[in-house]
Amino acid sequence: MPSPVQITCSQLFRLVGTPAAPVLLDVRIDEDFAADPFLLPAAIRHPFDSIEALAGQLQSSRVVVYCQKGLKISEGAAAVLRCRGINAEVLEGGQFAWRDAALPMVPASSLPETHSSGQSVWVTRLRPKVDRIACPWLIRRFVDPNARFLFVSAPTVAAVAEKFNATPFDIDNVFWSHRGDQCTFDTMVTEFGLSTVALERLALIVRGADTDQHSLAPESAGLLAACLGLSRMYTDDLQQLDAGIAVFDAFYRWARDAVDEKHNWPSATKRSKDQ
Repeated sequence: MPSPVQITCSQLFRLVGTPAAPVLLDVRIDEDFAADPFLLPAAIRHPFDSIEALAGQLQSSRVVVYCQKGLKISEGAAAVLRCRGINAEVLEGGQFAWRDAALPMVPASSLPETHSSGQSVWVTRLRPKVDRIACPWLIRRFVDPNARFLFVSAPTVAAVAEKFNATPFDIDNVFWSHRGDQCTFDTMVTEFGLSTVALERLALIVRGADTDQHSLAPESAGLLAACLGLSRMYTDDLQQLDAGIAVFDAFYRWARDAVDEKHNWPSATKRSKDQ
């Protein structure tokens, strides 16, 4: 049984990818990270011996700290944060326990370069519909919670990417794009090592909505309708993105927790009483 300041891998996994996810801090020493260069989804690397420098920006956050085995380094770093009034827990068993439980881990080699602010910056075409909302949702929830997204005219995406050190996505002839019959969301799920049952289910829905193949999943038509509706509601792409992230939060929770739940009216109980 974990201590009051520990969280288990299974407990944390239930939070990852949701709006309630804690801030994840990877405080492994460089040698340990180099030996196993994978991060928990949405985790941020930070040196354990300067962890107090983050205190100001973590004041209202729930934080989970992990090192290689969940022992002295993460215990100490979490204790330092708690001294500053921060709700900081330790991942029981550390990165080894997460890895041994075969839970998703993001290869560090797949992560784009971050700016001096610590944020990754991505760029794509204006007026997003499906893929260009789905991909930012995936990045914010599972890769970089602080990622920024630039929406620019289609002919300028490549040039903006070069001039502003941004990573282009969902355009032709770039790494983060469609591959064969799969869309950019599929590419990101694969390359970021996020092939869970729920995300694979969601990827099929996104693919059907994004490529006009609604036969792939009955939910694809509904997702397309929601995304097109948002594009008519908002003229500001960033406001549309914020609203769209909430939509994808709901679809993800359905894909993870509610696929077997049915809804009908009148209920079976009422029908039996009426008969």
